[in-house]
Formats: sequence, C-alpha cells, structure tokens
Amino acid sequence: MAFRLFPAPAAHKPLLPKEKIDPEYKRLRLQVFLGIFLGYAGYYLVRKNFSLVIPDLVDMGYTKGQLGIALSGVSIAYGLSKFIMGSYSDRSNARIFLTLGLLLSAFTMIFMGVIPYGTSSIAVMFVILFLNGWFQGMGWPPCGRVVVHWYSIKERGTAMSIWNVAHNVGGGLVGPVAILAVEIFADWQAMLYFPGMIALIFAVIAYALVRDTPQSCGLPPIEVYKNDFPKDYSEESEKELSSKEIFFKYVFNNRMLWYIAFANAFVYLVRYGVLDWAPAFLQEAKDFSIKESSWAYFAYEFAGIPGTLLCGLISDRVFNGRRAPATIIYMVLVFIAVLVYWKNPPGNVMIDIVALIAIGFLIYGPVMLIGVQALDLAPKKAAGTAAGLTGLFGYLGGALFANIAIGFVVDEWGWDGGFLVIAISCILAIALTALTWNREKINLSIK
Repeated sequence: MAFRLFPAPAAHKPLLPKEKIDPEYKRLRLQVFLGIFLGYAGYYLVRKNFSLVIPDLVDMGYTKGQLGIALSGVSIAYGLSKFIMGSYSDRSNARIFLTLGLLLSAFTMIFMGVIPYGTSSIAVMFVILFLNGWFQGMGWPPCGRVVVHWYSIKERGTAMSIWNVAHNVGGGLVGPVAILAVEIFADWQAMLYFPGMIALIFAVIAYALVRDTPQSCGLPPIEVYKNDFPKDYSEESEKELSSKEIFFKYVFNNRMLWYIAFANAFVYLVRYGVLDWAPAFLQEAKDFSIKESSWAYFAYEFAGIPGTLLCGLISDRVFNGRRAPATIIYMVLVFIAVLVYWKNPPGNVMIDIVALIAIGFLIYGPVMLIGVQALDLAPKKAAGTAAGLTGLFGYLGGALFANIAIGFVVDEWGWDGGFLVIAISCILAIALTALTWNREKINLSIK
C-alpha cells in the first residue's frame, strides 16, 4: 500500500432507502455547512491577530518594514500551502484535513504568545508566522471540497457567499477577543495566545460536524439529488483524479483560471493593504487610540458580511452564475472608498470609520467570487487545486506585497505612497477581471 500523508477520501457507503435520502440530505447539508463555517472562522482567529500587536512591537524598536518582513511569512507560506495542500485536500478526507490544520495553527500562535523567544527577533517571528501560514493553507481547500460535493452549481454562489462570512466572523472577532485578552491577562502577548485557545474549541466543533462527501453518508451525488448538472458532467466526474490529471489536464492549461489568478493578486493586495495596516494607519495618521483602532478593525471585518451575501446573490440571481460583472462593480466601489479613506483629513473620525466599513463591505465580495469562479471552472475533484492556484497568486503576489512592500513604501514615502499602490491595484484588478467578461458565460453554460 502506498504511503499517504493524509487520510484518503471517506469511503462510499451503500445508498440509503429512497424515503430517507431527502430528510438525511437536508439535515447533513446544514450540519456540514455549519461545520465548515465555524471551522474556517476558527482559522481566522489565529491568522491576523499578529497585526494587532504591531504597534506594541514598534514600541519595542522594530520598524514597520521589519515587521512587514515578519508578517510576510504568513503570506508566503499560505500562498504555497493553499496550492500544494489544495492538491492533497482533493485526495483526502475533508473532515480530518480541516481539523488538523486548525489545531496546528492554533498551537503555533499559542507558542508565539506564551514563549518570550517567539517575539525575540524578526527572523524568529518570520519562521513562526511561516509555519502558521502553512497550516492556515489547510483551511480553504477542504471547505471548497465540501461545498462542491454538497451544493450544486446553481446554488454554489449563494452558498459560498454565506460560507465566506466565516472570514468576517473570525477576523472581526479578533479585535474584541484581543481587548478581552489584554483585560484578562494584562499583557499584550495575550493577543497572540488567547485567540489560539479559542481556536482549539472551534477545531473540535468542526471535527464533530463535517462529513467528507454525500456518498460517504449513503447519499447520491449532489448533481443527482438536485437535478442540476454542469454541461460536462458524467459519471467520470465522481471518480477521484490523479495529481497529474488535476494539474496538467484541468488547472495549468485553463486560461480562465490564470486570468482570475492574476486578478486575485491585486484584490488581495487591496484587502490586506488596508486590513493589515489599519491599526498602524489609524493610530499614526488619524490619531485613533488602540481601542478605537481595534473596534474599527472589527467593523471592517463585520461589514463584509452583508456585502459578501449581496455579492453572491447578485452573481447568482442578476448575472445567472457569472462572477465577473459583480466583481467589477464591487471593485469600482472599493476604489472610491479607498480614496475617501486615504484623503480624509485627521479628526473626521466618522468619515474614516464609514470609509473603512465601506471597504470591508465591498472587498470580500470579489475575494469570495474569485474563489467561486475557480470552483466553477474546474471539475469538483480538482476544486482544491484550482482554488489553490488563485490563492497562490493572491498571497504570494497580493498579500505578500501588502506585507513587505507597503511597509517599506510607507517608511520611505509615507502613507500617501502606500495608498497610491492600493489604488492602482484596484484598477488592475478591474482590468484583469474584465478579460473573463465574455468567455465566462460560455464556460459556465448549463444544460
């Protein structure tokens, strides 16, 4: 028997009696969806909490450029991991894969906060954050695998928009959890280890709720259950694919995937250019207190909930499953909100908050839809790898640049230089997405 790094996909069980299929499908779809939602929210508790301790580390003598290098460890590792581990997730049990990654990520951040050595140098912080980023890459792919197996293509945009809210729930809770951590433990390191402790609980919940595929529960494929078949669907669609087939037949030669992968790099640069530097920008340029910036961080994340839901509905209901039109509309509005957030003079607190909320409301729609496009444009047995390709560009291109380059740009040219980079990225994301405008309708046609 060949060695497997991760458990194989759950074995198929005999089909349940016909009268049990519908109630069991409805029950398990809700259960599984709740599992991946809470599981992925748990990942975000320990992905971005490092950003909240940047002001404290600056007080210790580190520069923003240095901390940008440390923070880049997450982006470098996450981009590589989402692609590589996405391939493993396509051939693994999503329940175990999702849970294991969250446990390892939580323990990594607990170590960083509890052990003083964890923040003793830029090199040490980079290594720890790199490890965390690698484990973080085990979150999205199994969730994508679950969605394409439990939700049909006509409902996938809406399902993914609701699931994508987990980003905002987990990321938004980081601010209040950090405040609570400092109040309970009376040290800034608690903003690192306390969210990790909570993430462990989320991991247990995810394992209890998630199931790999409908067939592993004695149910038929989702396409049969919903009578919703993509144009290229056949019995072959239910067969597991080899790594060679996944990479070379369905991913690397798919021009549409490359378009959205490059667009994703610029969407992520905007997302993390605003998010990761929000505490520092608001405190330095807008005279916010640490509590005010933490709550603004919270507002940014939670504003993404209605924005993401609306974006998914628009793509499904208004544009009939096309993702590019909704992405472009949202990114044009993001560009306008970024200009207001950037140019608003210090002292106009409400305008800053409203602009930041507007960016949060809008940016997660394109983040979600590019992921949905990747799932739409590849067979469901290659979903993790296809999404991993867009994630590779998003993190190694966009998020990494946001971490490292913006830190140095701000050190050299101030916040104006940093926001000029973000504004240009909005324009490039719009242009690249426009390349898929006409071809998407053909590629996503339904029988």
